[in-house]
Amino acid sequence: MKLWTLLLLSLLPFAAQAIEVGDPLPPWTLFDQFDEPYAMEPPNTQTILVASSMSAGKIMEKALKDKPKGFLEARKTVFIANIEPMPAYVTKFFAVPKMRKVYSYRVALDREAQIAPGYGGDPAAVQWLQLKDGKLVERREFNGPDALREALEQP
Repeated sequence: MKLWTLLLLSLLPFAAQAIEVGDPLPPWTLFDQFDEPYAMEPPNTQTILVASSMSAGKIMEKALKDKPKGFLEARKTVFIANIEPMPAYVTKFFAVPKMRKVYSYRVALDREAQIAPGYGGDPAAVQWLQLKDGKLVERREFNGPDALREALEQP
């Protein structure tokens, strides 16, 4: 009996559907690279950017290079990095210290893959989720930094 229970529980993540256009996004709080709470609250968040892999993280890094502190916040944009696949020692000793030192923007760290996988999309691309009144109204993917930078610079 325990074996069946474990098997069913292991399949639950695959049963979850990615959020679709028109669906409401529940608010959440993750910690950023400075261990400060970073909240997605529907009225204050219009865009969510999600990097679920190192390649997507590099796209974000290049797109935001030389952007001033507060650039994303001014655009009511939240950036989530799914770092769950990364080994804990790499996260603790290399990745997060680099984020603290190099990034001029906050990164909500999804350490346990609680939020990012539910947004779906190609893990190698940056997911752009456009919100209105807390609901998903548009989904885009960016496979390169130039197009992402251009989209972020739009009013």
